[in-house]
Amino acid sequence: QVRLVESGGRLVHVGGSLRLSCAVSGLTMNNLRVGWFRQAPGRERDFVAGINWDGSFSIVEDSVQGRFTISRDNTETLVYLQMNSLKPEDTAIYTCAATTGVGYIKDMASYTHWGQGTQVTVSS
Repeated sequence: QVRLVESGGRLVHVGGSLRLSCAVSGLTMNNLRVGWFRQAPGRERDFVAGINWDGSFSIVEDSVQGRFTISRDNTETLVYLQMNSLKPEDTAIYTCAATTGVGYIKDMASYTHWGQGTQVTVSS
């Protein structure tokens, strides 16, 4: 059974940091592309960051460039999203997604497995 479980979300003040984790089970980490997406209240789900199977390629959305970093530990089957200098507009439910298929890393439709999400709230 494939499972993606996010953790690390909580309430944090402006300028603070959080590290989200996505624990992957039921899938081999080889050839597994993982992305982080977020959905703020009243808005559509958006791409945040993505990483290829061995971590040799990663990308973050322009709005979080320089503040967020995605990384992975294939030994521990974990993918991380390090978030620094958090802003109120970063408040959202953050969800990780994974796939062994091909596709554009920012394209939600290219991901086949999704977690339930973790809430991040940034207070001013």
